[in-house]
Amino acid sequence: MKTQVLPVRVYLEDTDAQGVVYNASYLRFFERARTEWLRSNGIDHNALRESANILLVLSRIEAQFKVPARLDDMLEVTAEVAELSAVRFVFRQTIRRVPGSGELVCGARAEVACVDARTGRPRRLPAQLYVELNGGEAEG
Repeated sequence: MKTQVLPVRVYLEDTDAQGVVYNASYLRFFERARTEWLRSNGIDHNALRESANILLVLSRIEAQFKVPARLDDMLEVTAEVAELSAVRFVFRQTIRRVPGSGELVCGARAEVACVDARTGRPRRLPAQLYVELNGGEAEG
């Protein structure tokens, strides 16, 4: 599946008192890249809620911090779907320092679940959404 690449500059608001990116900032960067991945694949959070009464919510994330990013660094944040089932999908994500070596700053595995917007309970992805996420192939 397609990989989304999102350029991100580190601003003062993203750092701690030492000018190092605060750990929660990485999670925001990952969230933006996942949202842009969905958007680039024609999937809009508001439209899903309004038309299908579903929400796509982060149910789990695991991150491994390799080296710190710092104030004013340019980063590339990636998102790509690594696994897909009827009720959830998993993104593989990275944050790399650019330009230059493309040094890995942080990697993550993010699990996104489909839930009913009213009840918050797990729900199957709509068939058409599954097909779109699965590169045109129906659930088998």
